[in-house]
This record gives sequence, C-alpha cells and structure tokens, in this order.
Amino acid sequence: MGLKILTVDDSRTIRLIVNKAFKSFDCEVLEAQNGVEGLAVASKEKPDIIILDITMPIMDGYETLTKLKSDPELKGIPVIMLTAEAGKDNVLRIAKLGVRDYLIKPFKEELVVDRVGRVIDLKPKGQGQAKVKRFDDPLNILIVDDKPAIVEQIRNGLKDTKWVITGKAHSGETIDHCNKVVPDIIVLSLSLPENAGFNLFTMLRGNAKTKSVPIFGLCVKTAAEEQAKAQQVGFNTVVTKPIDIEDVKSKVSRALNLDTSYKYFQQRDGVLLLNLPANFGPSVANEVTLHLRPQFSDAVDSGLDKVIMDFSAVKTADISLIKLGLEVMGLCSELSLKNRIIGSEAVTRECKNYEETKDWRFMNSFQDAMAALN
Repeated sequence: MGLKILTVDDSRTIRLIVNKAFKSFDCEVLEAQNGVEGLAVASKEKPDIIILDITMPIMDGYETLTKLKSDPELKGIPVIMLTAEAGKDNVLRIAKLGVRDYLIKPFKEELVVDRVGRVIDLKPKGQGQAKVKRFDDPLNILIVDDKPAIVEQIRNGLKDTKWVITGKAHSGETIDHCNKVVPDIIVLSLSLPENAGFNLFTMLRGNAKTKSVPIFGLCVKTAAEEQAKAQQVGFNTVVTKPIDIEDVKSKVSRALNLDTSYKYFQQRDGVLLLNLPANFGPSVANEVTLHLRPQFSDAVDSGLDKVIMDFSAVKTADISLIKLGLEVMGLCSELSLKNRIIGSEAVTRECKNYEETKDWRFMNSFQDAMAALN
C-alpha cells in the first residue's frame, strides 16, 4: 500500500467525498469521526497527511491539532484544516496554528486532491507495476497552442501512430481537460499572450494530477530567450518550429521511456538483425544507440554470436550513420560477435568517403550476409 491519508470529520458526506477523491491514487484513506478517534488512528497508523475539520463534537479541530503538535511522534505530520467559515479572522487563526493549508467547505474533489498533492507525492494506482509502454501503444498528447494550424500540423505528422492528439487554446480549458483526462505528454506553446505559457506550466506542476506529466515547450527556433527560460523553470525539453516530427517522436519516446527497440532489432535465423529505416538521421541514431547494449546483451545471453546490420533502406550515409556503425562494430569486437553489413549502392559508395569505414564489408542481401557469416 502507498501513502496514508487520514480524514477526521464528523460529516459522513465529507468523508465520502475525500474517499472518492483519492480512489484513483495509490493511497489508503483512513477515517475518524472526531478528534479523539483521530488521535487514536494517527497514533496507530502514522498517516502521511491529516485532513482535519475544525467543528466536531467530543474534541474539535483546534484541540486535536494542539495535541498532535505536542506529541513528538505526530507533530511532524502535515495537516490540512477544513472550515465552513471563510472570514479573514478565521483564516488567520487557522494559519497561526501551523497547518500546511486549509479548505473552505463545501469543496470539490479536484480541490482536495490539488491541496494534498502539493504536500505529499500522490501517484496513480498501479504506476509502480505498469508495464513498459511501447512506441506503438496508444498515448494521449495534449497540444496547448492558440494557433489551430500548429495542432493540425502535429496531428497530421503523427497520424502514423496510435497517439491521440488533442488541442486546447487557453489555460482554463487546459486545466479542465487535464482534470478529466490526464495526458501522457503536454506540448505547451511558450508564445501564448501575456506569459500564459509559463504561468500555465506553474499551474500544471502544482496540480496533483499533472505534476509528473512531461511538459515540452514549443517555440520558434530563433526564440533563444524563451528556450533558456523554459529550461530554467523546468520544462522537460523544447520542440522548435518549424516542427521536425521525427524529433517530436524521439523526444516523446525518451520522456516516457517508450520501448522502440522492436522497430530496429529482431532475432532471426540465429543472428541479431539491426534494420535502419529510410528516414534515418540523428534522432533515429540516438534512439538506436539507447538500445544497442541491452539488445546485444540479450542476444549473447540467448546464445547468438552473429550480427547483421541492414543499411540498405538508408538514403544518405551521413556522419550519424558512420558513428552508429562504428559503435556497433566496437560492441561486436567487445563481445566477440561476427558481423556483416547490408548496404545499397548509394550507401556503400558514400561510406567509402570516410577513412573510418575503409574496412567495412558490404553485402547485397541478407542471404549473402548469412552465407559470409557461416
């Protein structure tokens, strides 16, 4: 079980609201009907946070809080007070008691989650046991930009994936959407008017439901000041316009630690086959590099001793291809793996322009490569 939240309130309705609010989080909600019961539960369970009502029979919230603060084992537990009075004098009195926050009744579920989430690290249920997501799994991507053309450009660029792209133009509708459907990734325009992008980032990070969601900044490539500020305040990364869709895919994969290895690696006929796509470039090279050592280790562990690199679909042999090839060769040498490369005429010809590749042996097909390795 995860965190423990203790709600102390004589109102069964309030206790039900609190219970329902945290149903989707990895936490246990404990209940007490008055201060005496609350102290007993707190002493036994040592909750991570207490939601404490002020007005209760037997022992009210003020006396309960005083006793909590005088107990060495309980005084460090953060407390959020509930009050039906919104007057300034009452709020000041609560603040002086040393509570972490307060809520005025009645309140919505989203609000109590937000306040508690500012104090303790709430996590959705099953997050720790969630299986590793693959690149071809469905994802929810939220684009926050006041220019519909940008949303459509990203949606069209990602139409070959199972990712659902939703566009929002303003902060209010973004928060409402996130409270209903928590996105896997948020892409947030840094050029929204009146600094709205950065203000919204602060709001999203303060919301229990979205505080752990990766947030990408979006701006034109020449907006150096905006990019620097985004990095400073804590955006996960920045996507620049004009938008490189392959770069977006790569950044989403890294941010969510998506498994993309199946796109490039397979074990076939007793060899580890590395296939590079036609759109190979620096982003794909970085992605493949992340999987190299784990894939090679798995291959060796499975009893394989041969590697075939298929470069035949690659249209241009740039420096990123050369670097990747050299890294693969180095791993093959380290692990004593025999290897061959399949290359098109264009790739073979261009690779010969690099001194580092003069010893590379290119095959015309998978069958030729297999024959050379056997």
